Amino acid sequence: MKHPKSYNSDKKTRKRMSNVHLKGGKAEMLLAHSLWGNGIRYRKNYKKLPGSPDIAITKYKIAIFVDGEFWHGYDWENKKKHLKRNRKYWISKIEENMARDRRNDRILQDHGWTVLHFWEKQVLKNINYCVEIVLLHIRSLKN
Repeated sequence: MKHPKSYNSDKKTRKRMSNVHLKGGKAEMLLAHSLWGNGIRYRKNYKKLPGSPDIAITKYKIAIFVDGEFWHGYDWENKKKHLKRNRKYWISKIEENMARDRRNDRILQDHGWTVLHFWEKQVLKNINYCVEIVLLHIRSLKN
């Protein structure tokens, strides 16, 4: 999809969006450090894999993505109804992100990887649950 070079946004929106970073977010770092504390070694933003997983546990072939709710379409059917500005642009952008996520997941699974997605707020609110899910998958792969 070709995005317009510019679209209508006010100063406040531009400032907020300029603070969005692709890598090393708080939730991603929290999950990574928690896994490390549990003895799990990993690669961060592993570019050798489709989608550059936020955390790749290469020993067990587990790819972990910590997805931002807005960018990856959490509760998308309800959320897209509430977009006020630049609807066409954002709907197209987020649906493209969701389709890319599905493509990358399929490719990873076809190559024998287990793919796990966590929502950013899920990690921040319940890190122990997220770590336990990862550990559960590791234990199942060990057997």
